[in-house]
Amino acid sequence: MKSIFYTLFLILLFFAPLAHAQDQVLSKEEAIEMVLEGNLDIQVARNTKVIDDNNADILNSGYLPSVTGNASGSIDKQNSEGVLANGDTRTAEGAETRRYSASVNVNYTLFDGLGRYYNYKNFKERSQQSGLEVRQTIENTILQLFTVYYEAARLTENTATLEQALEISKDRFKRAQYQFEFGQNTGLDVLNAEVDINTDSINLLNSRQELRNTMRDLNLILNRDLSAQFATDTTVTFVPGLQMENMYNEAQLNNVRLQIVEKDINMGLNDIRVAKSGYLPTIGLTGTYGWNESNNNSPLAFALQNTSTGVTGTVNLTWNLFDGGTTITGIKNAKIAYKNQEIAKKQIQLEVERDIRNAWDSYTNALYVLEVQEKNLQTNQNNFKRTDERYKLGQVTSIEFRQAQLNLLNAELAKSQAKYNAKLAELQMLQVSGQLLNVEF
Repeated sequence: MKSIFYTLFLILLFFAPLAHAQDQVLSKEEAIEMVLEGNLDIQVARNTKVIDDNNADILNSGYLPSVTGNASGSIDKQNSEGVLANGDTRTAEGAETRRYSASVNVNYTLFDGLGRYYNYKNFKERSQQSGLEVRQTIENTILQLFTVYYEAARLTENTATLEQALEISKDRFKRAQYQFEFGQNTGLDVLNAEVDINTDSINLLNSRQELRNTMRDLNLILNRDLSAQFATDTTVTFVPGLQMENMYNEAQLNNVRLQIVEKDINMGLNDIRVAKSGYLPTIGLTGTYGWNESNNNSPLAFALQNTSTGVTGTVNLTWNLFDGGTTITGIKNAKIAYKNQEIAKKQIQLEVERDIRNAWDSYTNALYVLEVQEKNLQTNQNNFKRTDERYKLGQVTSIEFRQAQLNLLNAELAKSQAKYNAKLAELQMLQVSGQLLNVEF
């Protein structure tokens, strides 16, 4: 038994510096700043937003003309023979003809049935939706961040509580040894105290291991060195003045899922208008500036060199009177897709209403549990204090003392758990209501 005790003591002595080396506190504000800057999911979402912003630029709208340049050159060598009007015959061997041309063409669509107009509006809607998706990713990541952050804070408090419990058990063990040496108790009390030290030591070791694992999880979210050591802020403050009606109204206006699906509906309506543009004509403008030159050294040629330049402008109208039913089918499918998006919005509205009500109930229940656990902790503290005094006077047994100690330990752990559960419930409610990024953490 003593060998087990000393082994555990050495292990605790080895890991104690690791537990207390985390002197630098990582504040909540620093954690948020780090996750916004370094988190990989947020970086991907922001890059996607840049792509959608590029697509919504005027350069991708179809409103600008296209300009093309063409140039060509050719050399033609031929042997030819011709009879003149006076009857003479002339021949040209290896007569060479050179032709050069260059042109600049401008094409511009004046009217395409408003198809490009609504496509461009869709690009704008998609860009705004992408911004909402970035916000959604940030909200989810921050909620994930604080789920792990507060778990690390809870384990930090638990570890400190278990350290205190171990110190109490060590003090009891020493007291039992002294009493045994002076014949005031049997060796059974010493053995019981030693067993309790071993139990408390194991619990402390497990808590420290869980804390180190959680710290690595937090470093992963922050996208930094997994071995980085730090301490978390165990202070928890709640947002004052929250009311169910206000949270429900905020959710209807600011919930990011509802805002994203609203963009889907807007784009679906534009898709219908794009499909209907197939019924209308397309009017285009084409302009060309060209240069041509021809050189011919044949004696039979009428002109040895010919050069021409000119500008050509054309207005064309194309009206697809019947395309085999493609436009009609496209309109039907676009309308069905639009109806599906409206259905999806109704479904999300119901889910958001459910989520906000569930979140509110969880939040209020968690606050009540926290209040009860705080009172329970106060009761167990008073009970342990009295039991400790009576134990020193020999009026209670070691078993009764240990039971009071365990009751206090469990009350402290339960109160810590209740505190962080209540804070996470609050954050989840704020996320559903769309207010997570507007509050102090």
